This record gives sequence, structure tokens and C-alpha cells, in this order.
Amino acid sequence: MLLRFLLVLSIVLIVVPFLVIRLQDLKFGIRTLFKTPGFAITAIITLALGIGANSAIFSVVNAILLRPLAYRNPDQLVLINHFYKTINLNASVSGFGYRHYVDNAKSFSNIAALSGFPANLTGQGEPERLQGRSVSTNFFSTLDVQPAMGRVFVGGEDTEGRNRVVILNHAFWQRRFASDPSILNKTIELNGLNYQVIGIMPETFQFGRELGQIADIWVPLTFTDAQVSSQSITNEFLFVVARLTDGVKIDQAQAELDTIAANLRRQYMNNADPSLWTLRATPFRELIVGDIRQSLLVLLAAVGLVLLIACANVANLLLARGTARQKEIAIRTAIGASRWRVVRQLLTESLLLSVAGGVLGLGLGMLLVKLLVGLIENRLPRANEISLDFTVFFFTAMVSIVTGVIFGLIPALQLSSSDLHGTLKEGGRASGSGARKGLRSVLVIAEVALALVVLIGAGLLVKSFSRVQHVNPGFRPDHVIAMDISLPQQGYGQPEQRVAFMRQLIERVRAVPGVEGTGATTVLPLGGNNQSGSFQIEGRQVPQGQSSPHGDRWRVTSDYFKTMGIRLVKGRYFDDRDSPESPGVAIVDETMAKKYWPNEEPVGKRITFEGSQAGPRWREIVGIVGHVKHSGLEGESRVQYYVPYLQSPASAMSLVTRTTGDPTATASGIRGAVASIDANLPVFRVRTMEQFVSDSMAQRRFAMYLFAVFAVIALLLAAVGLYGVMAYSVTQRTHEIGVRMALGAKRTDVMRLVVGNGMLLAGVGVGVGIGAAFGFTRLMSTLLFGVKPTDIAVFALIALGLTAVAALASYLPARRATKVDPLIALRYE
Repeated sequence: MLLRFLLVLSIVLIVVPFLVIRLQDLKFGIRTLFKTPGFAITAIITLALGIGANSAIFSVVNAILLRPLAYRNPDQLVLINHFYKTINLNASVSGFGYRHYVDNAKSFSNIAALSGFPANLTGQGEPERLQGRSVSTNFFSTLDVQPAMGRVFVGGEDTEGRNRVVILNHAFWQRRFASDPSILNKTIELNGLNYQVIGIMPETFQFGRELGQIADIWVPLTFTDAQVSSQSITNEFLFVVARLTDGVKIDQAQAELDTIAANLRRQYMNNADPSLWTLRATPFRELIVGDIRQSLLVLLAAVGLVLLIACANVANLLLARGTARQKEIAIRTAIGASRWRVVRQLLTESLLLSVAGGVLGLGLGMLLVKLLVGLIENRLPRANEISLDFTVFFFTAMVSIVTGVIFGLIPALQLSSSDLHGTLKEGGRASGSGARKGLRSVLVIAEVALALVVLIGAGLLVKSFSRVQHVNPGFRPDHVIAMDISLPQQGYGQPEQRVAFMRQLIERVRAVPGVEGTGATTVLPLGGNNQSGSFQIEGRQVPQGQSSPHGDRWRVTSDYFKTMGIRLVKGRYFDDRDSPESPGVAIVDETMAKKYWPNEEPVGKRITFEGSQAGPRWREIVGIVGHVKHSGLEGESRVQYYVPYLQSPASAMSLVTRTTGDPTATASGIRGAVASIDANLPVFRVRTMEQFVSDSMAQRRFAMYLFAVFAVIALLLAAVGLYGVMAYSVTQRTHEIGVRMALGAKRTDVMRLVVGNGMLLAGVGVGVGIGAAFGFTRLMSTLLFGVKPTDIAVFALIALGLTAVAALASYLPARRATKVDPLIALRYE
């Protein structure tokens, strides 16, 4: 309803002004603007800055927040998650859970699941690492998409023993197979096994791109008996997307999921409390938008303030220009022109300026959009969709017209109400000047106040960014390069095979020139992935109905901690003693030690997260290390514990290498070390740890940069506005200044008079702006880190800086005023 109202209002605001414009007014307005090119160019450029910045930011907001997802009825798509409220964990779904929801949830017409399927493509040219997904056979029907060529999966292809089949992403098909249609029904080698290509998806199907993780291939999802057992209800590894049944709202679906969760807790989880485990339905769009919504809305508000400053600036220009046209307007009124006729003419000229500013602003917006897309790349969701489409063109047109009405109406009404007799008799010098002078002063105060709000917002973001940059990530990112390696099942299916490969690889990488140390982990800090799980502490029973302790769990090689520069707090690191045959060991971080053993010595205690029918496999804590920032530099991560790679070898690992020089210079040598062991193993996601740290701040950096640009524009516009008013005031008061100087006033007195007037306006504007900033910055609280929305230091520094700029803008006209020749000034006008 609100959107419809805004659409109708926008159309009215765009159409109505043009309905009242006459061709004669249009021609006269164009001639008038051409007679004063300096004024016209200044006004158009000012408006273009405000309108262009608004168009660029709106294009981002439109692409990420407003534009529908590229699926049929995207509002029906929801995510189903297991939710642990006490630890604020939005987890994936287990195989058992997925099967149960498919059979019992009636609010959904389709429920599909997918999981990761990282694949090494070999057998054809250079080996390549592919982003793959294992999906349920109804995945594509849930999203309601059809392949461009071939077919999708059918029932039965998700069972073990069936012919292995694969569907290709359109971009991958173009890049790797040169759009060759004959690839259909042929086989490709993935992880050492043959898969038959049965379909190629259309170019428009970009599932996952919204999250920056578009898949290259899809294969059918299969389950083991253990994964669909009720004992594995919390063995969560599936991303589940569902489509609501027609007519069903998400709150109705949530109510049904609450009932299903209660039944599962009663049957399989000893009547656990709902705060410990439940089900959650979330609109699919929410996953894509994430935390970026607040940032974009604040940026849109900030750029709106910049546009208001531009409007106030142009309105001031129109008022100043109107003084020179008072006699013209008085003559038009004297010969019969009504007040509405004069207002219509002046509004026509304002609309001409705003339309010209809008056209130029649209071009500026296109340039800004290109710069924005280059700046954010894939660091924002749906960044590839940012463009100037019809919606943005419509928005720009609406802003241009509304802007023309806003900055043109008040000056038009002021000028059309001039005293006819006084203006004709005195040449327009005195008539109505007091009211217009007061209005110009109000506009300058508004400009200064709005500029201060934007400047303070930018200052808070800059200070926040600086605070984030100085957060200790828990490791030393300098001179470290990381790369991912995944061992296929074929040839590396046994744990001892993976251990042998990793030992050999680490030995050869150490021999690469420039390498200082190397290690490996299952999960890189700030890498975008994670592994976590529950654990038990020996001698402590978990009360019935409560969940076990939970933390991030990673597998690492013995030299990983030294390579990454993760400090040892107590005990020891892993070493060769921690072999597959030796007793299980673990290392915990200091946050876990403080949380679960606050008054005890954790080293020597035992935990477990695995076991068999013979009982749990206990692991002795042999060391405590520093806490590592994993999900981001802001806030706290979960407690962390590590197990040695030799005792729990994984197939997918991230190799980290510390170098004595430029880490990227060793990349080719490390690749060669991998190829010397197995030429069919691709090395992928090669990046320095400094890049990972930098990327973790990408959204904050994006907001800071844009806010800083808006702040600079706002400052310039406010300074120009104040300068213009003071310069105009000096021109208008030339006669008065001459009289004062003839009567003995010194140049310092004149300087004090002019600068004092300017600083009075700036002072009032700063006062109003500080009050407004106290309200505006509270909207930014979620964007700040380590800084209060009312940070006194930032407020004071920005206010002093803006006051200094205002003093400079007042000083220049004042300096000109001191050079007035009294004799000439007394003859002025």
C-alpha cells in the first residue's frame, strides 16, 4: 500500500509541473538562462552533484534491497534452519531433519536441500578446482527453473549405484568447453570419477551469485544410512530452501515448524528447552541482504542530506539573482501579469535548471556506479546486478523534478510578492530586501547544519574503521600466503594416504626458497567458512534438557600455530608425538579456558566430541593458545579448540606459508611442490592473509569511503553557499560600508562586521547541526565499532573544522569589503 502511494505521489509530482508549463514560458526561460551563463552553469553543476550522488546510491539500494530476486514468486522462497538461541547459532539442517520436514511440513509446496560438492576437474587440460553443489532432485523444480539444454535430475538419481550425472552452469560451460553443445551426454572426470553431463542451465540462472558463491556444477545429493538416522538429528550440513504453498504466509509456516520442532524435542531430544534448539523460517532475501540493509539506508539518508544542501544552495542563488530581476517582475506585474503568472514563469526556469542538472547528474551517476562496482567487486551481495535500470531512471527524473519545485518555489513566491510601487520608484534596491535577506540567512544556516550532520557521520565511520584496523586478529597476517587443496576420494580415501600426502607436501614446501615455515588447517581465520560442534568435559554432566558446550573446531598440522603467529599461552603446541596411534590430544583457546575452567588449570583436563560403541574418545588438553578472530574483527567469536591433523586427517585443507619476503613470490614454487606430488591436484583460492583481513572490512570500508565523499561534497557546497551570501551581502552593502568608512570606520571594523555576520550564521548552523547530529548518528549505531554515536571528540573536532571553513568563506568577501573606496561607494547606485 505504501509503495503504491509513493508511486502515485511520484507520478503526480513529475506530471503536474509540466501540465502547467506553457511553451512561451519555456522559450523565455531558456533565453533568460542563456543571458546569465555563469549562474546557470553554477546551479546545474551544484544540482548534478546532488542528483548524481543520489542516483548512484539508489542504484545500489535498488539492486540489493528493492529489485526482486530472479526466480518465480521469489517472496515464496524461505530458508529452514536449526536455531540454537542460547548460543545464537543459525545452523544448517541434518539429513534426518530434512527428510522429516519433507514428510511432515504442509506449509511448503516443495523443500529442497543442497550441500557443498567441491570437485577437482581432471582428465581434460589443466586440473581445475570447481565450486560444486550436491542438490536434492527437486532443487530446480523448487526454484522453478528449467535447463537451457538437456534435462534436470529425476527421482532415483540420488541413490547409490545409479549412473553418476552432472549439470553444468552456463558460464562454466562457456569458459571451459567453449559453449560446445556436444558436451551433453559425454562424461567429465570429477574427483577421479566419471560423471555424465545431462544438462546445462540457462545464463540467467545465477543461484548463489547473490552470496558470492555461484556453483559451477550440480550433482544429485545422496545420504548415508547414518545421516538419516534419528541419532543424527543435530549432524547439520544441509542448506535447505523451501517454497511456501500458495496463500500461506511465512508466519503460518513458522507456527507449523514450531509444532514440528516441539515434537522432535519430545521424541528425540529429552524434551529440550525451545531456547536450546528449534526451527526457524527466514525469507531467502534476508540471507542475501544480511547486515547490509542498515548501511545502505544510512548512506541513502546521508546522500539525501547532500541533495538538500544543493537545493538550499541553488535557492540562495535564485534569491540573489532575483534582486537583479525585481524591476523586470514589477513591470510585468504593472502591465497585468498575475502573481500566479509570475510564479509559473519562475518555476519554469527552476525546472529547466533541475532537468539539466538531472541529465548531467545521470551521467555522473553512471560514472559513480562504475566506480562503486569496481570498489566493492563481489564483496557485497548482488553487486553484479548494480546498474542504472528503468527504476533508477525514474527515480532520477522524480528527484530532478521534485528538486526543481523545492528550490524554486520559495524564491518564486518571495519575488512575486515584491512591493510594486517601491520597486518601480527605487529601482528594486530596497523593496523586500529584508525578507529575502532573512530567507537567505535561513538557507545558509540549513546548509551548515546539514553539512555538519554528514561530516560528523563520516567522522564517526572513519574513527570506527581506524579502531577496527587496530584490532588484534589473534595471528600475524604479514608475510603469509594461503591456498586451498582438496584431496579426492580416489587415491586419498584412507586416512594414512592423506597423512602421507600432507607430510610430503609440508617437507617440500619448506624447501622452497623464501619459505620460513608452513602448516595447514581445515578452516582459515576470516576465510568465510567455519566448522563447529558440541563437546563434553570429563567429569561434568549436562543437565537434562540443556545443550552441551559448543565451539569452533579446527584440525591443524603441528607447525600451523607458529606459521600463523598464534601465541602459546600455556602448555605446548602439537608435534610428532601426537600421532594416529598416540592418545588423543587437543589445544583450546584462552576464551574457552576462561569460560569452562575459570578457577582451574585446563591443561591436563580432557574433552571429547567423538566416540564409538566402545565409548567416547577422550582428548587431553595439552596447550592453550590465544583467541583468533574468525568471523570478523568486530565482536567476539565462539570458543575454539583444535585437534592435530595426524589424529584426524581431512581431505580439504588450507595450506599457510610464512615467507621472508613478498609472499606472492613463493606461490609458483608452492604450486610446483604440489604438482611434484600429484599433477592432478589443483591449487586454488591463493591469497595472502592480509587480503583476508582487508576483505573482512570491505563493507565497513565501502560505507566509510562513500560517507567521506558525501561529506566533502557537503562541506564544499556549504562553504560556497556561505561565501555566496556574504559576497552578495558585501555587494548590497557597498553604500553602507562607504558611509561607515567616510565617518571614520577602520578596515578592521569593516572586517569584523562582515566576518561577524558570517560567523553568526555559521555558529547558529553549527548549533542546529549538533542537535540534529545527535539524532542522526543514533541511526548509525550498528555501523560503529568502538565509538559511541555521541562521541564528543568527533563532534567537537568536526564542529571546529567546519567553523574554520566558515571563517575562511567569510574572510574572503570581508577582505574585499575593506578595499571599498568611500568616494566611489558614496556614489554607488
